[in-house]
Amino acid sequence: MTLLKSKYFASGIIFGVLLLQGCSSYEPVSVSKCDAVIKHAKKVLGEMAPTHSKMQAECKAATDQERGCMMAATTKGQISQCL
Repeated sequence: MTLLKSKYFASGIIFGVLLLQGCSSYEPVSVSKCDAVIKHAKKVLGEMAPTHSKMQAECKAATDQERGCMMAATTKGQISQCL
């Protein structure tokens, strides 16, 4: 019975690691797509969105991965974790 439990435990650890890696890797988005990133962020953030010029500066300063994170975000909390 302990052998079966250890197999489940090992499978759980492996699944957890894969899940974490999958959630932290985003499709890179180039700086040329900042307009699309800003449009998406404004849609998600609504009234809480900063000014367009501030978002433009932040988008240009962000990495491709951070912009990809923004595009994948569907909630305000997820967006706040991208930058």
